[in-house]
Amino acid sequence: MAVAGGFGIEEEYLLVDVESGGLLSDPSPAVRGVCEEELAGHFAEEMFRCQIELVSPVFYRLDLARAFIAERRERLARRLAVHGAAILCAGSHPHGGWPGQQSSPAPHFRQLFEDYRQVARRSVVCGLHVHVGVPDGVDRIGVINRIRGWLPLLLLLSASSPFWEGEDTGYYSYRRILCSGWPRMGLPEPLADWAAYERYRSWLYKTGSLRADNDCWWALRPSRRFPTVELRIADACPRLDDGLCVTGLFRQMVAWAVAQPEPAPAPGEEQCWRDQENYWRAMRMGRNGAFLDTGNQAQNPSRWLERLAAILEPSSDEAIWAFDQAEAIVRHGSSADRQMISFTLARQSGATRQRALRQVVHELVRETRGA
Repeated sequence: MAVAGGFGIEEEYLLVDVESGGLLSDPSPAVRGVCEEELAGHFAEEMFRCQIELVSPVFYRLDLARAFIAERRERLARRLAVHGAAILCAGSHPHGGWPGQQSSPAPHFRQLFEDYRQVARRSVVCGLHVHVGVPDGVDRIGVINRIRGWLPLLLLLSASSPFWEGEDTGYYSYRRILCSGWPRMGLPEPLADWAAYERYRSWLYKTGSLRADNDCWWALRPSRRFPTVELRIADACPRLDDGLCVTGLFRQMVAWAVAQPEPAPAPGEEQCWRDQENYWRAMRMGRNGAFLDTGNQAQNPSRWLERLAAILEPSSDEAIWAFDQAEAIVRHGSSADRQMISFTLARQSGATRQRALRQVVHELVRETRGA
């Protein structure tokens, strides 16, 4: 995975039936075989049989990541279509059906279902995870402390899960609401440095709160396997450029944090309150939220991006593109906006609720493929 200056992307996809748009609770061996063949060494099992993951190689340029992922999405979609199947990349499936989904047979996932029961069984959701390499000698907890306040911004840009089990939830990212049922899956703990992080993990083990082979699932965490910090807050993005926008902004944030002369201390009480409030507002209102700045004054996402640009000072074409793309999402809407508009227009034209939801699914499938 990513080394200093490099990054890696993990995208989760749902397997759906082309005609009905429903989840494939038990994909055929042919469908699974296509997924494994097309993703080859970049294929990973996920919690459910209706779900797969693409794990990218290390990249140093966004255009190379775009080419790699776009090709895999297109080839996978083309071959799955022969079997009446498709991939859908979004935080949640609009008309869902989680009670009928079958868990992965892998021992690791079986243990999760045993430990977390209903919370695990209903977690038929997909995220975008981004690893960015951090140089040796840099305290990754200090890097996380500098970045954590921007996590809600990255969530609102990626929001793609407004529907759950056929209902408009009233949230732009209902996936993150579902994540709250898991332990240690919210914002990072306010820890001072790496030593404090190790003490925290040791305490979790000693108290029986964490299995030896498990990890914290924070929205932003230090990887245990790689010398990276891993972004986990983002919903999966059907439009690839939206996901690359989040990736590009996150890379700039990490590079800026690494370049600071001193690691950031643990966030104070008021910052934790503010971060948590902004996190909730991003889940609930997406780009339409009013977010608190360091002076506790409300700002819209466009103003937030302006202030972020003033801090990060993007200069490369890639960095400027990420900010331009973020502004376009704020202006025109994330996937959650598009899904809600599509559903509303379909209902207004006389479609039944089920047909309107099916239309949303089909549009997500087309966006995932790049159409």
